[in-house]
Amino acid sequence: MKLLEKNKYIGYQMQDQLTELSNRFPYWVWNLIVVFGALIMGFILKLIITTLLRHYKNVSDYSLFKSILTHLGKPLNHFVPLFILTITAPMMNMSDQYLIPITRIIGMLLVISFANLLISSIKILEDFVYNHYDLKKDDNLRERKIRTQLQFIRKIAIALIILIALSIILLSFDSVRKIGAGLLTGVGISGIIIGFAAQKSLGNLLAGFQIAFTQPIRIDDVLVVEGEWGRVEEITLTYVVLNIWDQRRLILPINYFIEKPFQNWTRSTSEILGTAFFYVDYTFPVEELRSELTRLLNESNLWDKRVNVLQVTDVKESTMEIRALMSAKNSSQAFDLRCYVRENLIKFMRDKHPESLPQNRHLLAEHFNAKPNFIEQTAPGAEKEI
Repeated sequence: MKLLEKNKYIGYQMQDQLTELSNRFPYWVWNLIVVFGALIMGFILKLIITTLLRHYKNVSDYSLFKSILTHLGKPLNHFVPLFILTITAPMMNMSDQYLIPITRIIGMLLVISFANLLISSIKILEDFVYNHYDLKKDDNLRERKIRTQLQFIRKIAIALIILIALSIILLSFDSVRKIGAGLLTGVGISGIIIGFAAQKSLGNLLAGFQIAFTQPIRIDDVLVVEGEWGRVEEITLTYVVLNIWDQRRLILPINYFIEKPFQNWTRSTSEILGTAFFYVDYTFPVEELRSELTRLLNESNLWDKRVNVLQVTDVKESTMEIRALMSAKNSSQAFDLRCYVRENLIKFMRDKHPESLPQNRHLLAEHFNAKPNFIEQTAPGAEKEI
């Protein structure tokens, strides 16, 4: 109790000293001293914080301190001085007519700066998770799952921070507070109207939540959509960005993946089978081609040693269809492996068995009309008349 009274006494004493000090200067000079003093103190405090972070950061590819410096450097430039200014603003020597609006403006700027600081802090958490769950692994199913969920959580958190910050700023005005009270009385009717107006947007939002937690698609999934092959680059609350193989971007509404069928080549694992088809003459020795395929696959680093099959899968009038089936760790390697097998098996067929390449047979039947051999013979003893 005595300690509390002592602290109050010290506080009153400091306040009296500041009041006495402010009376020694013209009011505008004192106000400038308070403002610039607060800003300078804020920048010095921010400089101390960043210096300590730079001292403790290491030179590795990822550092928590390095991430803090990267994402919080600029927000701290605004937040710390504004925070100090908020504390020192009541010390300014002016009437309430001017002091109250100024402190309100400073408070709104502080709320905006703090919201920006929180959003940047989310990015630090995202960096930490991205470093821990690396997508460069061959089988990155778990990493893709966590990253997909993190993207949704980050976007929802940022939206909530912005909404709360905007609400705090608007509710600081009496007129807006009265409008809000009026809206609450008609919340039933307005809710129905807003629900109909935002039906499509709400549908997309719910589809986003469904994809985030049921995960028919994930970040870095390989999809075939609308006849295009590509990887999922970004998933937002309303749309999905697909990075096509030729570096184009296909942007689709998020509810597309709830309502329409599509191919996901990495839904449960990144491993995949690849095929190559060949059309040859019936006289082609299939066993030799099968041995050549095995040799080629054993020499390639793209093959994961799971599947190696060569079969005659169809016959036509003049050719037979041969299918080479092979496996790879992911779709990119499978594509390269298929091209490698096609090129080399075609070379083998051309060099070793050119006579067995596809050909059309036209058999021409030649009909020879045999002419009879007439031999003149004379009877014995007969004489030729001259």
